[in-house]
Amino acid sequence: MKKYNVTVNGTSYEITLEVVDAANVKAAPAPTAAPAPAAPAPVAAPAGGETVASPMPGTILSVNVQNGASVKKGDVLMILEAMKMENEIIAPCDGTIASVNVQNGASVETGATLCVIA
Repeated sequence: MKKYNVTVNGTSYEITLEVVDAANVKAAPAPTAAPAPAAPAPVAAPAGGETVASPMPGTILSVNVQNGASVKKGDVLMILEAMKMENEIIAPCDGTIASVNVQNGASVETGATLCVIA
């Protein structure tokens, strides 16, 4: 065992680390990977349209746009709650909302199409 002093954010802590000899350690069996969940089928964007996808799983708290609405790059399209944080989903480009694929209270997975901008 070796003792070290570590300072984190101005607070000093004393820690003890055990030195492990790699030659005496038996290899643990490799964990088996779980099969990947099936990805949701992507919704095709209209010709020249840009799909706005969910960056993470969560719940849609509010949808700030509707079909036919004109948006500018950087406008807040909707609010996605994930891990108790409210995340703004912003428009990646200027355009018109071709379709809104979610509604308030909807649960979405990573990569789910939220809306399409034409």
